[in-house]
Amino acid sequence: MDISIYFEEAAQVSVAFVIGAIIGLEREFRSKPAGFRTMILICVGSCLYTIISKETGADNADRIASNIVTGIGFIGAGVIFKEGITVNGLTTAALIWVTAALGMSIGYHNYPLAILVSAMVVITLFVLEPVHRIINRFHKVKDYKIRTVHLGNSFITDFEVFFKYHGLSYRCMKFAKDNNDAIYVYRISSPNRNYDLVSQFLLNHKEVKSFEM
Repeated sequence: MDISIYFEEAAQVSVAFVIGAIIGLEREFRSKPAGFRTMILICVGSCLYTIISKETGADNADRIASNIVTGIGFIGAGVIFKEGITVNGLTTAALIWVTAALGMSIGYHNYPLAILVSAMVVITLFVLEPVHRIINRFHKVKDYKIRTVHLGNSFITDFEVFFKYHGLSYRCMKFAKDNNDAIYVYRISSPNRNYDLVSQFLLNHKEVKSFEM
């Protein structure tokens, strides 16, 4: 029995451990649902399943790989949640998907590809974060769900005047009636600093009963 293959497989799993840990550190630092340990387990598990798929025969390799993707899809869906009308967890879900792909790549001995993609992930998470903040500073899109008394006719007029005065862009995405109230969903595009003004306007308007972002 050639035991060198076991050392090789141990090296593969170890590389998957390191890559999963690097990605998981960023998620853990930001207190995201899938953090340090989760990313390690996903990367190592995907690598292990890929190694096993190769050992069971070429006919089953593609089937096991597709099952890994399916299983990862369930985990990714579990970290996506809706808070108000805002969807959170998309970046973490995408990271889970990419981390699993990295583990599979290592399991197939494609180290150059795994290292290249890992570097891209690290750049996206760490280096591009300031760029993301700069973009939000000058242009950020938010959805507001606003409940008004009656049809909020005065609110609509005041709303349009307010946005024209501050040079903000908006679009009404949805309108619905709920008993004597009206519910509007507005998509607003503005520099991040202006959203405090929007919230203050909604809090002070007499026809606005409630709002959420």
